[in-house]
Amino acid sequence: MKLLMSWDIKPGLEATYFEFIVNEFFPNLLELGIQPTEAWYTVYGSGPQILTGAVARNLETLLTLLDSKEWRELQSKLLTYVTNFEYKIVPDTGRFQL
Repeated sequence: MKLLMSWDIKPGLEATYFEFIVNEFFPNLLELGIQPTEAWYTVYGSGPQILTGAVARNLETLLTLLDSKEWRELQSKLLTYVTNFEYKIVPDTGRFQL
């Protein structure tokens, strides 16, 4: 299963946001059993500024993650850097998905 997430970076927080993503967010996803697969940065046009995906071995693993204290803490910290955070769970096709 795949977790698709999108958000916009708060103005003026770009440098600290990227530091958090590289040093904390993605490493913590790995520790929680979720493998990041892609991250897209929208430079021009409308839509979310960031699109990212991560896979889990099954739906139960993903739902357990999203209900965990560790996820809530990680998501809360992410929200200090971003707005318009959204996510959805979809079957993993092995290709880019929206």
